[in-house]
Amino acid sequence: MTVTVTLDGQDITDRTVRLDPAKAAEVSVTAVNRGKTPQKVRLVRLSGVALALTFFAYDTTLPFEVPPGSRVTRTFPLDVRDLDGQAIGLLPTSVELLSEEREVLGSAETVADVRGTVWSVYGVFGLVMLLLTAAIWATVLIALARHKLSPNRIRRALRFLPAGVGTGIVAVVSLSVLRLVPPDPLIEIPIVFGASAIAMVLGFLTPHPVAPALDGDLTVALPPAVDPGAVTQGVTDHYTQQNTKRWPG
Repeated sequence: MTVTVTLDGQDITDRTVRLDPAKAAEVSVTAVNRGKTPQKVRLVRLSGVALALTFFAYDTTLPFEVPPGSRVTRTFPLDVRDLDGQAIGLLPTSVELLSEEREVLGSAETVADVRGTVWSVYGVFGLVMLLLTAAIWATVLIALARHKLSPNRIRRALRFLPAGVGTGIVAVVSLSVLRLVPPDPLIEIPIVFGASAIAMVLGFLTPHPVAPALDGDLTVALPPAVDPGAVTQGVTDHYTQQNTKRWPG
């Protein structure tokens, strides 16, 4: 079933739509049944997803049937007043038509510009990831400065991996909240993998840890090695000279 959706009279396909919690949105759904059996719609779901997590979802019960070869349009108001506490920024959004068994009959995809607050669920998620990533980086760098990292390069690279993953996630959320780039899978996956790879390379290239010298350590110069043959020859020469003095020839 083909689905076309308009929001406040504008088609949402291939464009960014604005969701403002301050006012209700008028949603119009047009379903075209190109099959040979009637399709019964139970509800319409609008949801926003980022990093494979759903940050907002609205289900509207709107029962209607689409006969074979027919087109049916339904319009309804969507109350999004609580959206400011759920998300902020650009988020991939979908409008789905669900059956009685919650099966997806058809859907339309778009990007929503959510006018929420930084203290929404999505905003707080980004702040928590920022603090957590900063703590991980601090722990790794302190261990590096104290020469506490593993002598094995692979283990050092893996030690840097969580910091790279966190950096990638923070970058994805930041770009979304700043309304620069939506966290689409084709974008977020390369960013997270790229940041992780860079962090692992940095860990792999870190210098080999060397234990620092203690304050009480002393450096003692050892005497040069003595040749046993030279010692024996010296003793022999000494006694020969003594005997020569006692018993001159």
